[in-house]
Amino acid sequence: MVENHASGGNKYFSSSANGECPIKNSLVVCFGEMLIDFVPTVGGVSLAEAPAFKKAPGGAPANVAVGISRLGGSSAFIGKVGDDEFGYMLADILKQNNVDNSGMRFDHDARTALAFVTLRADGEREFLFFRHPSADMCLHESELDINLVKKASIFHYGSISLIEEPCRSAQLAAMNIAKKSGSILSYDPNLRLPLWPSAEAARKGIMSVWDQADIIKISEDEISFLTGGDDPYDDNVVLQKLFHPTLKLLVVPEGSVGCRYYTKAFKGRVPGVKVKPVDTTGAGDAFVGGMLSSIASDSKIFKDEKQLREALLFANACGALTVTERGAIPALPTKKAVLEYLAKVTA
Repeated sequence: MVENHASGGNKYFSSSANGECPIKNSLVVCFGEMLIDFVPTVGGVSLAEAPAFKKAPGGAPANVAVGISRLGGSSAFIGKVGDDEFGYMLADILKQNNVDNSGMRFDHDARTALAFVTLRADGEREFLFFRHPSADMCLHESELDINLVKKASIFHYGSISLIEEPCRSAQLAAMNIAKKSGSILSYDPNLRLPLWPSAEAARKGIMSVWDQADIIKISEDEISFLTGGDDPYDDNVVLQKLFHPTLKLLVVPEGSVGCRYYTKAFKGRVPGVKVKPVDTTGAGDAFVGGMLSSIASDSKIFKDEKQLREALLFANACGALTVTERGAIPALPTKKAVLEYLAKVTA
């Protein structure tokens, strides 16, 4: 049994200040998972070695939604959590961060997803997921807030919601509604191999919606994975194997080095912003939030390389500032902080 909680009068729900969804020309709607990350209280240990864990809100699409709001943009989140204390905590965190959470649903039977994650001494991230199934996997197409999807200037999503039904069908339906409504579709595959039945299933699932996206953000590891081991630094590999005919922008963040970008008309690299990293959690989501906030305010940015480079430098700075603090959502920067930092480093 699932329950569709209405947003009216519920202390956990938020929309824009006047009670309406934000207007289409700026709203970014993020679809997918929101969960609780449990992170060791000390760094550089395996999950088994951790003496204790601290809980933190997680889930890439939710991080992106908060990132956009923190930068002064309009954002909304669509997804499902458990009808439990963690689920209501997550809904409230979105509300506190001025993200429209009226598209969230609560499941009586499935719990809010949990993920234990650590950065080991060897630099590798280790994940342990509890979702058998978790509430995010149980979102049905009938529970979609269709009006909210239709208002999106950008509809952003990942691939984790494609792993299992009924959430897969809900995501495909939402993408279709957004596309027909004139939204820009933004895709961050966010590969999490342990969640897929097999590597081949992951490759097939991620690529199944590839050609529908207008914007794709992809990591170097994901390029290698999706191309069967090809050189992720080779422009020809990216352009021939991953750049599809209707794609407006493909971006490859490279951490402190910066990022690469590819459009139909031009390609290049934007330098990174040097900082002293404390915690890399959420850096990629902060980058995506920075990029999408710029595109939402000017959708012609794909055709102007100078403007695009400025937007990607801004996105690089968003990612860089996020790694200077612990946690994803607490570390996401404001627009003022990003602009002040850029003024300092480019002076």
